[in-house]
Amino acid sequence: MIKELVIISGKGGTGKTSISGSFAALSENKVMADCDVDAADLHIILDHTVLSDESFSTSRKAVLTPELCIECGKCLELCRFDAITENFRIKQLSCEGCGVCAAFCPAGAIKMVDHESGRWFVSDTPKGPLVHACLGMAEGNSGKLVALLRKKAREIAEEKGYELIIVDGSPGTGCPVIASVTGASYLLIVTEPTVSGLHDLKRALELAAHFRVKSGVCVNRADINSEMASEIEKYCKETGISFLGTIPYDKDVTSAQIEGKPVVDHSDGAASQSIKVLWNKVLNEISE
Repeated sequence: MIKELVIISGKGGTGKTSISGSFAALSENKVMADCDVDAADLHIILDHTVLSDESFSTSRKAVLTPELCIECGKCLELCRFDAITENFRIKQLSCEGCGVCAAFCPAGAIKMVDHESGRWFVSDTPKGPLVHACLGMAEGNSGKLVALLRKKAREIAEEKGYELIIVDGSPGTGCPVIASVTGASYLLIVTEPTVSGLHDLKRALELAAHFRVKSGVCVNRADINSEMASEIEKYCKETGISFLGTIPYDKDVTSAQIEGKPVVDHSDGAASQSIKVLWNKVLNEISE
């Protein structure tokens, strides 16, 4: 049976992608999926070669044919998003795809057409197949793209006989995160030793509990506030959450990112050793 490990955080910048990339380097026979499509960067630390590139669309936008337009002003009057200019042109970045202009245009000059929201890719890396995506400028992420990436990753795992999917999820608790964690085998929540880190962790744990996904916690850069890291560990133990350990602040992580490598491939420093210990604990959790 294919296991799906999803790595999320309560907020961005906690280091989950660095951990995801290191897990990819430490594991075998797996597929990676970067579901943080708002700021996809797992491919940066995995030397990837794009094998396929496809368009993704979740919305429709208005397109006006100037030759048919009679400049009656109906669309300009009805548009509530200021997407119609006074010379009857449509500003694509402002159009929300509501369709009112097309519905009420007496000349039939406006049509609703599929709009490319972004592109998604299947890449080859030295660590295995990677499924990732890139949203277009000012495009919203509804979670549909995340679901598509997870589906494709599972198809690749089934085709190749792999037993593990490593998902670099989105931060927060919104639609992209929900699309990342539903149906997952295990959830690793990465947090930081701050008051806001504990607050965001609690929200992420509530989400995991709601969807009944087994989860564990690790604190990254724990030594920048040891007292807060201890408080997070205490909270986890009091609430019955698996506390899987801490990762110290290590400049090697930044150096590895600059070189485009997972930190466990870059050095055997403090962060690298802690991530290796964390990986073994996560494997035990998944197997149970």
